[in-house]
Amino acid sequence: MASIKGKRVVVTRPESQSQRFVDLLIGSGAVPILLPVIAISETEDTQALDTVLQRLDQYDWLVLTSVNGVAALWERFDVLGIHRLPQKLKVACIGPKTAAALGEKGHQADYMPTEYLAEAILPGLGELQGLHVLLARAEIARPALPEAIQAGGGIADDISVYRTVPVTPNQQALDALREGADCLTFTSPSTVEHFVLTLQSAGLDPLQLPGDPVTACIGPVTAKAAEQHGFQAAIMPQEYTVEGLTRAIVNYYWKDNNESQHSA
Repeated sequence: MASIKGKRVVVTRPESQSQRFVDLLIGSGAVPILLPVIAISETEDTQALDTVLQRLDQYDWLVLTSVNGVAALWERFDVLGIHRLPQKLKVACIGPKTAAALGEKGHQADYMPTEYLAEAILPGLGELQGLHVLLARAEIARPALPEAIQAGGGIADDISVYRTVPVTPNQQALDALREGADCLTFTSPSTVEHFVLTLQSAGLDPLQLPGDPVTACIGPVTAKAAEQHGFQAAIMPQEYTVEGLTRAIVNYYWKDNNESQHSA
């Protein structure tokens, strides 16, 4: 991977999930500014979730859209004494990281779309009429997938298995941001929303930061959220992972450098 030596890159994803991204950035020569704006927490009321999990054998498909969803689901399995998924239950995962997390729990994904978007799971479910689908997702997940399943005649139970909560701003990171940044990175709509709130509460304008940083988003859903808050997503990878995001950032600066040299 090419170098982005010295570029100051703001990492907004949860601290518990940022290490791989940070390592990739450092390996590419970047200087990460760690400003986690959200943390992952269990859902406040587990009663609805527990009720659903105790009748898993009534579902045809379980849809997992994130590593967080896998972790939260298996935590409840442990509490409820559920040791295996029903044999007839098929599992769809939104991407390779989610599928790998499922594999660590001893199960293999029956379907994973080539595009890592929730809606892209739809074709893999097959005939929707009469299909019972359990979606284990974040508390604030978009309604597009369950709505599409229901429109096709399926029955979609959209259950919250975890939530994102704001965290206290890191003062050291805010000070580093005031000194200037080259790139802001967002890995979910929640990181966009809470980044804006965090900076506004610190007296900073998120759209007018020192260094005039470019915005990098992990995928189109996050990019749309960023644009709704006034950012222009200049960088977005073809593969919606932190590895893909790092490559896209490197390619952006490599292309920028080359164009500058040719115009000189």
